[in-house]
Amino acid sequence: MALERIVIVTPEHVEIELVPAGMGRRFLAWLADFILIQGIRGAAILSCMLLGVTLGTFLAITLMFIILWGYHIFFDVFAQGRSLGKRMLGLRVVDDRGLPVSLRQSFVRNVVRIVDMQPGIFHGVGALACLLDRHARRLGDLAAGTIVVHETKPLAAPRQLTEGRQYNSLRTPQVQRLIRNRIGLEEREFLLTLSLRAASLDDKARFDLMDDTGEHFRRVLAIDDAHLSGENLVRGLTAVLFEKQAK
Repeated sequence: MALERIVIVTPEHVEIELVPAGMGRRFLAWLADFILIQGIRGAAILSCMLLGVTLGTFLAITLMFIILWGYHIFFDVFAQGRSLGKRMLGLRVVDDRGLPVSLRQSFVRNVVRIVDMQPGIFHGVGALACLLDRHARRLGDLAAGTIVVHETKPLAAPRQLTEGRQYNSLRTPQVQRLIRNRIGLEEREFLLTLSLRAASLDDKARFDLMDDTGEHFRRVLAIDDAHLSGENLVRGLTAVLFEKQAK
């Protein structure tokens, strides 16, 4: 079955295309993660055993549980949906609207992994679901409303967009960390597209769009700077996100 691409139109009329990942690539990403998890578990168990049988066994079981369940949830939520295996294969998991995966969604898709993995650990049920679904989603994805997609190539940012004014409120370590963790690829491309097309908009449309977008990112990044207008915030974020690419 040929996989069907998903085209999402944002409220700002920007089209985002999601390209579902096929079974082969997903399996290789899972295999890489599986090997990494087993290596981490092995090292943790060995370290715990050095503490003695009773304490070591308790800690080993606890760490095995945390690693088994925490690994995928951590990368789904805090690493833009890219586990180490997915990163190696150029994949990531997103909400089926193209948004970052929430903690609830990640929990659901990983709990249902128990069913997907049957029989054994080879995802027989999950593989069958992927074959039958037009977007190659396993049962966990269907239950959580998520999809594994290919990373898209970021738009190129002209140098002039990244050489403008620098805003100190966007350069603090805390805000820099939030920018890296909370602004996904689609949002980055939207910011760049908006900055590039701003000059072609009439004044009212540009002001309203920049103001609404700026207000959204103020909430997402917890930015409290009354002197930073919506447009300056959008352009400042674009400069921060794309400055390395433009050099």
